[in-house]
Amino acid sequence: MSFAKPASRGATGQGGALRVGVIGAGIMGSNHGRVLAGLPNVELVGIVDPLPEHRTRAIDLIGCPTFTDLDGLLAAGVDAVTIAAPTHLHHDVSLACIARGIHVLVEKPIASTVEEGREIVAAARAADVTLMVGHVERFNPAVAAIKQAIKGEDILSIAITRVGPFPPRMSNVGVVIDLAVHDIDLIRWFTESDIIDVQPQLSSAVAEREDIALLQFRTASGVLAQINTNWLTPFKTRTVHVATKRKYVIGDLLTRQVTECFGFQPDGSYSMRHLSAGHAEPLRSELFAFIKAIREQQPPAVTGAEGVASLEVAMRCLQGDVTPAQRKPRKVAG
Repeated sequence: MSFAKPASRGATGQGGALRVGVIGAGIMGSNHGRVLAGLPNVELVGIVDPLPEHRTRAIDLIGCPTFTDLDGLLAAGVDAVTIAAPTHLHHDVSLACIARGIHVLVEKPIASTVEEGREIVAAARAADVTLMVGHVERFNPAVAAIKQAIKGEDILSIAITRVGPFPPRMSNVGVVIDLAVHDIDLIRWFTESDIIDVQPQLSSAVAEREDIALLQFRTASGVLAQINTNWLTPFKTRTVHVATKRKYVIGDLLTRQVTECFGFQPDGSYSMRHLSAGHAEPLRSELFAFIKAIREQQPPAVTGAEGVASLEVAMRCLQGDVTPAQRKPRKVAG
């Protein structure tokens, strides 16, 4: 694998600055730009967005060049891009960049449909470029502490709560794609196993799309898992509970407090300890991992195939987990 080398500039090489662009200057894209501008041996080439107010915000926040369209950014010469544009653009933008040998980090969900996601994965494989999916919750220090605590354990069940008020931004998706897909990915990552059974309960209480979701799963390894998510709770809650044969681990993903219960006795007593979790910004850790994967020519922390697998489970939730013969393709709006 090698860096893209547009004719407009010289080769970067393993030790040179990696030229990176950001596609989409909304809240997430602006944060991508802010973080990339501060990473060592990275040159932020600029941010693309068709909306003047988004470009102005990027200039005020980061002071970087901005472009009105993708062609402008690509003409400036980039080795890699991060895509934080609306989901319905992920497929075409990813393929356009991959076709030019450019490494891609695309925000979750990887695409609007599973088939589009698979096309992105196939194109990246054929072009021999790095493709990473932005499941940033994996880089939360509390999540990392939970993952370490359950390493080698016989996991029995996982329960995740991710609730909060209706988002201030306009959203064309419901809570399954906006919120639960984070936790679908975490369940697959914690268990290192595919989700084979899905039992979704969805409701639209105040929004056009589902704003309440109670989701139950079984993994191929036999772990039972559930996700409770909604946009009706007046405050944010992000908690993970993992039961194993020897431990019970509780993590608060907002306060980053992780507690481990162990040493269970017949009389009901047990020991408890608080686990250390770092303070690193998850997005910075994620983007650093993306750059590292490119430079070291190693698989990324979240592969395209993993992104597709989590999207496929989310789609099954939206379709009521009908059988494959009954299932019709569904596209994520956005």
